Amino acid sequence: MKCYVGIDLGSTTTKSVVLDAEGRVIGRGITNSRSNYEVACDVARREAFHSVRFALCARALEERQMDQAVRKALMDSLTRGFRLAQHKAQLVALRECLSEEAPHVESFHAGRDIQGPVREIMAAMEALAEPLFAPGTIIKSDFFRDIAASQYASLARERSCPERRPFEALLSVFDKAILRTENRILEPDFASGAGQAITHALAGSPLSANAAADIQQALYDVFAVPLDVIDSAGTGYGRARLPFEKRQIRSEILCHGLGAHHMFPNTRTVLDIGGQDTKAIQVDDAGLVRMFQMNDRCAAGCGRYLGYIADEMNLGLHELGPLAQQSKAPVKINSTCTVFAGAEIRDRLTLGQKREDILAGLHRAVMLRAMSLLARSGGIHDEFTFTGGVARNETAVAVLRKLVAQNYGQRTLNISPDSIYTGALGAALFALRDAPAEVSA
Repeated sequence: MKCYVGIDLGSTTTKSVVLDAEGRVIGRGITNSRSNYEVACDVARREAFHSVRFALCARALEERQMDQAVRKALMDSLTRGFRLAQHKAQLVALRECLSEEAPHVESFHAGRDIQGPVREIMAAMEALAEPLFAPGTIIKSDFFRDIAASQYASLARERSCPERRPFEALLSVFDKAILRTENRILEPDFASGAGQAITHALAGSPLSANAAADIQQALYDVFAVPLDVIDSAGTGYGRARLPFEKRQIRSEILCHGLGAHHMFPNTRTVLDIGGQDTKAIQVDDAGLVRMFQMNDRCAAGCGRYLGYIADEMNLGLHELGPLAQQSKAPVKINSTCTVFAGAEIRDRLTLGQKREDILAGLHRAVMLRAMSLLARSGGIHDEFTFTGGVARNETAVAVLRKLVAQNYGQRTLNISPDSIYTGALGAALFALRDAPAEVSA
């Protein structure tokens, strides 16, 4: 199967999109960006190829005209089974890194017991793995780091005490270990992991033995289909570090404009809030950029800023929006400067202000900065598309809708569930368009 790959190497996440020869999206992958950009690129691309395989599996099941409910249950079991195998492989690596880091932290905190509780925490996290991917369970994040950090912090708090097991020391071990864990390519062999998932999925299905054998062979055939990458293109904050030729590197502005237009052809204004920057883009009816504005080099008001807030409050990034929605009295935030954010948050918590009220104020401050960029780029035209990781944040979206209505009246605001992949989609479209003729023929 011929395919085209786009990579968006952002400062916070790395995304990959795979297109077929007709320009249809057939796979998506995402991972945390990390200090080793090549690993981030490789992991995101692998995840996208896994996604392609699962899409082909779904198509193979659909062709057999089996009951829709049975088909859906099989695919759900198959994907959950493979994700569980990946999660377990990452937990093994995390345990190894924690066991290596814990003695160093313990020696720094003389007389404190660090290694014991770390072992207890990992045992508890391993016991939580299967329930985390059980049928009907909502997986709260795409990223192992977010899931592991949230579980680890909660378990560390339960097992900490100031005299013998300082909470800060336990978190320090995790912070060191997760960086090392992320800079490895950690997953089971795909064929082996998928094979186990297929066996488990079919064992729990109502299919007859003959039907199950037929389905099993069909799925194995799907995993054997070669994926022939004709061309690739890259964009994003770290695009200069991607292992691509110069002709394959594209600006974020062009990729987000083209990607948003591809998803929503009537788009004329695009707002992208990424990890390190915010972009307000005006495009024409072909998705070509007419005008744009970007924030300065400071990461204030971007995803990295929200990530810093999450770390400061010992929360997962995915927990910020839901917690802010609980606010009854949002706090006015004076600055969105990342450097001073920690001090301001601590001051407000000391004054007795609630975390949810502080977070609600922070979200409003972030979106006010975005509105300023939009105004300087030429305002908001119908249709308006919001892209990037922050578009997944419910509170940010709600605040943006309110501010747009107040300043520009009724506008159609497009937010795709796959908005975080917009830049990678644009890059993949450039790869499809610009692939050397002798290669794509």
